[in-house]
Amino acid sequence: MNPIYAVGDIHGQKQMLDHALALIAADGGDDARIVFLGDYTDRGPDSRAVIETLIAGRDAGRNWVFLKGNHDRFFTRFVRQGLQHDPRVASGISWLNTRLGGTTTLASYGIQAEMRFIIDRKSGLEFLKSCEGPDGKTDIAGLQKLAQRAVPAAHLEFLEALPLWHETDDLLFVHAGIRPGLPIAAQDPEDLLWIRSPFLESSEDFGKLVVHGHTALEHPQHFGNRVDLDGGAGYHRPLFPAVFEGRDCWILTGHGRVALTP
Repeated sequence: MNPIYAVGDIHGQKQMLDHALALIAADGGDDARIVFLGDYTDRGPDSRAVIETLIAGRDAGRNWVFLKGNHDRFFTRFVRQGLQHDPRVASGISWLNTRLGGTTTLASYGIQAEMRFIIDRKSGLEFLKSCEGPDGKTDIAGLQKLAQRAVPAAHLEFLEALPLWHETDDLLFVHAGIRPGLPIAAQDPEDLLWIRSPFLESSEDFGKLVVHGHTALEHPQHFGNRVDLDGGAGYHRPLFPAVFEGRDCWILTGHGRVALTP
């Protein structure tokens, strides 16, 4: 049975990504089939280098599959449209807030700025009031223009074109999860990018083992019907690559495979 590898949310952690790829190569060789579960950007220090690494792997013909994460869409929507909010963020904070990590993504492209925010009393949303960097002070429109000049079009096009799921005979890979009771073809794309409840609370047999990220844990966990591989790299915890043979799962470590069981 040919193994398939998976990497959870990277969140700009280039050194962690390099380490994960080295563990995979040691276990499965340079031609290992890898599915990346999305959220390549935000929070960590080097989103640009992460995207460059993934694009280089694609262009080299690596057997890699890339899924889109909600943070990746946040990033592209800001650069393309100047959007700093998503209705699924209940707190109403801006993508530029350090909690979401857009500032660190822009910094990886050379845009260093101190952000100042205001709260709109009517909507409750947080908006950028101004940002100040080495080249002076600007507003949201000016910051978007800086991003449009700094971010290569190839990076945006790569992220925008990514699929929302990938499946094998035994496994369904998706960034956030699925809505219970619906076939994959009927799923709302917003759920595939954002869902937590009711997916995380479901004990339903989804037919295939769902492999996802999005909901950060202290360590990847197997729940029987799903495997959450987001070990919290966006919060400076390790990035844990995994390998699957059929529905059997192992976490890769410097000491070899460690079984991940329900």
